[in-house]
Amino acid sequence: MISEITSQLAVHREVIARVEHELTPLIVEMVELMVDTFQRGGKVLVMGNGGSAADAQHFVAEIVGRFKMERRGLPALALSTDTSILTAIGNDYGFDRVFSRQVEAQASPGDLVVGISTSGNSPNVLLALQLARETGCRTVGLLGKDGGSIKDVCDLALIVPTNDTPRVQEAHITIIHIVCDLLEKTLFT
Repeated sequence: MISEITSQLAVHREVIARVEHELTPLIVEMVELMVDTFQRGGKVLVMGNGGSAADAQHFVAEIVGRFKMERRGLPALALSTDTSILTAIGNDYGFDRVFSRQVEAQASPGDLVVGISTSGNSPNVLLALQLARETGCRTVGLLGKDGGSIKDVCDLALIVPTNDTPRVQEAHITIIHIVCDLLEKTLFT
């Protein structure tokens, strides 16, 4: 077991080092998009499935609540948290529409819509991001593998360079924490 733990931690370090070298400028762009969105009175909508749904909820909690500093709450919504909405839309329109229907209802031009997908190919995230662009929102993807089909509908795609889903998820939450930290420092100091 010790060698397996050591091996997994080594792979984690390798992925995070690649994120540092390949995605740092894109993380800056994501922070700048979020800062601009909030300064213009917009909101951020975040979505994902499974572990990415949990990451979306976590991200929004840090934005609305706080990350490290006492400050006013910022407007953000996690589209994966309301079971009544998810099951009603899933039942009436199909699971592929659970996020796009919420984008239709909640997003306004100038908002920022963030899709999280470790594969880059989640159909419901793809449809929602397509609709977000049509609505006049800017779009960001936190993706894995090669970015899949979702990268093509994102104004900004942060693609974690690995096919290993757990490592993609670990990198996504690291990116989210860095973004939250820089967002607070930029807006409130």
